[in-house]
Amino acid sequence: MESFLELCRNRRSYRKYTAQPVEREKLDYIVQCALMAPAGKRLNPWHFTVVTEEAVIRQFAGCRTYGSGMFQTATAAIVVSLDTSLCDTWQADGAIAAAHILLAAADLGLGACWCQVYQREGAEELVKKALSEPRTKNQEQGLALEGKTILCIISLGYKDEERKPYDLSKLQYEKVDFVG
Repeated sequence: MESFLELCRNRRSYRKYTAQPVEREKLDYIVQCALMAPAGKRLNPWHFTVVTEEAVIRQFAGCRTYGSGMFQTATAAIVVSLDTSLCDTWQADGAIAAAHILLAAADLGLGACWCQVYQREGAEELVKKALSEPRTKNQEQGLALEGKTILCIISLGYKDEERKPYDLSKLQYEKVDFVG
């Protein structure tokens, strides 16, 4: 991107993806960006589970009645979970890390969309169940979700829809005050 403003203007929520898989290098870049997100007292209460297994991603589509359909076509997803016992800023820390994921995906030209899991009835249980089922590949050790709360899942993929950038003239400047 030419500037951070342009990156923000072009970062939109994409819910339709092509079948092209997201390359491992791009997923590594996104995770690196998430790991550099600010966190209270630098306690880093987050854990990221990167999912590329289609059968698991498709199960995520059922975690919400509305707002999780993008997992029907996503080719990757990142589950953002947190150790809530580490600090009282865990929700903010997780949200900031998720924002880094969304911006990193946009920087790479990928589509992404946040799906809230925390405090959505049955969502966390469905996601944990989908992730705990025996894997057929790429699972080295047990997943580190024990004792963690899932905040959200971010769908990722190559965009199969077009979205216009934000129109700067339509931003809600009435919600901004300058003091001084």
